[in-house]
Amino acid sequence: PVSLDQVRYEGIEHITADDMAYADELRLGLKLIGTAERIADGLSVRVHPAFLYSGHPLASVDGPYNAVTIESDDITEITLSGPGAGGPQTASAVLGDVISAMIPPASTPETFDSLPIVADVVSAFYLHLEVEDRPGVLAQVAEVLGDHGASVRSVVQHGLGDNARLIMVMHPMPEAPFFQAVERIAGLSFMRSRPRAIRVIDEEFM
Repeated sequence: PVSLDQVRYEGIEHITADDMAYADELRLGLKLIGTAERIADGLSVRVHPAFLYSGHPLASVDGPYNAVTIESDDITEITLSGPGAGGPQTASAVLGDVISAMIPPASTPETFDSLPIVADVVSAFYLHLEVEDRPGVLAQVAEVLGDHGASVRSVVQHGLGDNARLIMVMHPMPEAPFFQAVERIAGLSFMRSRPRAIRVIDEEFM
């Protein structure tokens, strides 16, 4: 079993309209994702916003609908989708809670395995940088990223007078060295605001 304090989570308060516009330019859509994943001999459980490419089965889930995607080596991928909000759906959930409170809970087999929680998982990233528009900036950013093993999948630059926005999508890599690179970039003299990083679910199911 996993306790609530073992679940890593973050909200959407740091995401801006600019991020959404640039993500659309890169064919990415934003979703709030909950993930439980077996990694080697451990378990990763987390909730966070993430950009998805249009080919991912969760990318088209919208409005009151929720969806669950199950992946494994044997079944490849299965997605279940249905309404998660609305009058009948809420009434059904309330009725289910009432029934659960009235009857004894179902017995479950005792669990003997205790898997460690894995904090440093592999992910792709969207990286938004507001920088001074002068020669050498992109090279310095690339050098820091390279020092930490980060590889750029795509980059878009938009001029803003004396400043510029660099929008990058990174190839998948462990989170810890990526965020170390972001901290180093944040301290560079040409930065005009704090970098913003958002996870990207890199798989596409076509």
